Amino acid sequence: MPDPAYPAARAVAHRIEQHFARHVAVARAQKRPNIAEPPDAEAVEAIIDAAFWASLRREEGVLPKISLAYLAPTEAGHALRFTQSLPLRPAALARLAPAVERPGIHLGVWREAGELTVWGTTRAIPAFGLVVEVVASGLIVVKHRVDPFGKFVNVAVLEGDQIKVVDEGFSTSPECPGPVKSLLGFDTLVRFGAVDILVQLAASMRAHGRGGTLLVVPAGTDDWRQSIVEPLLYEVTPPFSELEELMQREAGEAEHHDWQDDLRRAVDAVAGLTAVDGAALITDRYALVAFGAKITRRRGQAPVERVVVTEPVEGTITDITTPGQLGGTRHLSAAQFVHDQRAATALVASQDGRFTIFKWSEADDLVHAHRVEALLL
Repeated sequence: MPDPAYPAARAVAHRIEQHFARHVAVARAQKRPNIAEPPDAEAVEAIIDAAFWASLRREEGVLPKISLAYLAPTEAGHALRFTQSLPLRPAALARLAPAVERPGIHLGVWREAGELTVWGTTRAIPAFGLVVEVVASGLIVVKHRVDPFGKFVNVAVLEGDQIKVVDEGFSTSPECPGPVKSLLGFDTLVRFGAVDILVQLAASMRAHGRGGTLLVVPAGTDDWRQSIVEPLLYEVTPPFSELEELMQREAGEAEHHDWQDDLRRAVDAVAGLTAVDGAALITDRYALVAFGAKITRRRGQAPVERVVVTEPVEGTITDITTPGQLGGTRHLSAAQFVHDQRAATALVASQDGRFTIFKWSEADDLVHAHRVEALLL
């Protein structure tokens, strides 16, 4: 008996089709190489539908994690091709899941004789190629790359009957901080291959699953100490500067695997410290100065009472609420820190997967909380 249709797939298919058609048209007009064929709505719906129902199955007691890429075998470079293509069916995807669950491996999907089939596996994805990833049971992310070797940018997130389509226009807002622009793919359009350390730290913080806070403060000043309980139990002397030194070498070494591996390990090392109770502190040059720090209200400053909340998702509205509505102690203390240290940025990961970037808003004269978990899945 075939699986029933997944209504959210049909509801979002035309918007995703338009998204890819728009980006591919611009890239072709710029005569950029390695541009994918844009998917039609029928293909988008079918791939999301199959991925969703596969995510609810178990193979030997394990929920599948799969990534599906819409591209012809000829676009895939050095790909692994099946002698006989498989039908795009949830059961077939679930059986293949153990072979392709590692990051960077995608099942290739293309039409053969008018039917969508799974033709093999690939690591190479052309720019703006449709990728549909099973993140967890019932949780599907649609994404693409702006260039063939860049990071993936989320287009839409589907969880059960909830649909979040990323609002790319949010990147043009003067209130949009650099890490959010990078997550939206805006910076990548200008800086091909450039590394955004805060985005990588955010992803690593979210991945360790314990929750945590990272405070980014201006280099060359100790003003931040007025908002931290002394003595600092885990102060770092001299500041741990591996990330800073790696970024100084980015221009000449960013394409080297050794540099990328060193950067990944350094990012994970710093992000891992956010799992310790308290906040980790780095400068805006990426030198670690402390972790496990307790945030306190700066002397003479009022308690933070209101924050502006936005999420770069179509259909959401700007809200003004109390910090307590965003989460627990981490969110309240991070909002207070940014309220008192207005040149600082605070990144807060919750154990439930939510992720918030706090930044002072000159326009609103309030702390601005940017909800970005839809961009980090």
